[in-house]
Amino acid sequence: MTALIALTIANIRSYLRNRQAVFWTLMFPLIFIFLFGAIFTGGNNSIKVGWVDADRSEASAQLRSAFAQVPIIKLVDLGQSDALEQMRHGDVSGVIVVPAGYARSAAEARQDPSRQANVIVYTDPSQISARGSVMQVTNGVLAQVNLGGRLPAIVATARDLQTQDLNAVSYLTPSILGMALMQLGVFSAIPLVADRENLILKRLNATPLRRWQLVGSNIVMRLLIGIVQTALIIGVGAFVFHVQISGNPLLGAGFALVGALSFLALGYVIASFAKTEDAANGMVSAVQFPLMFLSGTFFPLEQMPNFLQVVARALPLTYLSDALRQTMVNGAALFPLWVCMAVLVGWSVVCFGIAARFFRWQ
Repeated sequence: MTALIALTIANIRSYLRNRQAVFWTLMFPLIFIFLFGAIFTGGNNSIKVGWVDADRSEASAQLRSAFAQVPIIKLVDLGQSDALEQMRHGDVSGVIVVPAGYARSAAEARQDPSRQANVIVYTDPSQISARGSVMQVTNGVLAQVNLGGRLPAIVATARDLQTQDLNAVSYLTPSILGMALMQLGVFSAIPLVADRENLILKRLNATPLRRWQLVGSNIVMRLLIGIVQTALIIGVGAFVFHVQISGNPLLGAGFALVGALSFLALGYVIASFAKTEDAANGMVSAVQFPLMFLSGTFFPLEQMPNFLQVVARALPLTYLSDALRQTMVNGAALFPLWVCMAVLVGWSVVCFGIAARFFRWQ
């Protein structure tokens, strides 16, 4: 028991002397408390719905006022063609159309229970959550408007409109692929630092092998792992969740390759500055979690506060995920593909340059 206590004390002292490990393991969770507090309290949870008033009457204005009082709905006044076009591009989640003659039809319906006035509601059947929210709000508002009548005087007529906005699974499949390639790259720092601590890199450096061969073999190995990851993720998405892979496969493979290289370069940068394996673990966590949650991997950037959207536009995973969505499932673009490629190549060049300058073999 005395030996156990003495060894425990020695391990604690050794840990406390490693200032990097202390910072990343103790202070880093506090940083995340503030980070995610900002995301989930400052984000915009409202649903944008196009409002088309073809009647231009006092009755239609009153109906709009009733919809505007619902907290989760943000109405955008548009013409019908513009509203449907914006919905096709995913700018609004639905469109509510008050047809011409609505006021007359509503007045007649209140006088004659056999008649009804219609409000047309366009939603995308593949967007289950948004569709459900729009229809629930619509039915709730119309129930209040119809209150007191024997039969519903005003009813919603649902119509389907296929959009370019992606459902949850189609959005997440390329995002998860990008996240997997990111983790494959940044986690390469940990075994590199462990090999340096154990003097393995020093011994390898003393062999006739050249340094570029040692580095190249590690990169090739991880790229092969990336190919297997890509095949597995796309296969599960296509055959299990029926994700339609409709984009250019060669272009998607090219972005996956460049993305994997950029994150491998980032992993070498981490290995250049981490002094111990514990510190490397903490630094990898400090890099991967912001990349995952601030790059649109799990939810669109538009749901984040504006200042975090600025941060997201500086992260390489934002551009890799966006490019993979465009090339795999024809997702609506955040950035042109050439911008995504330029950012990923730029990150690769800069990170490999930093690693070449500061990486230590012993």
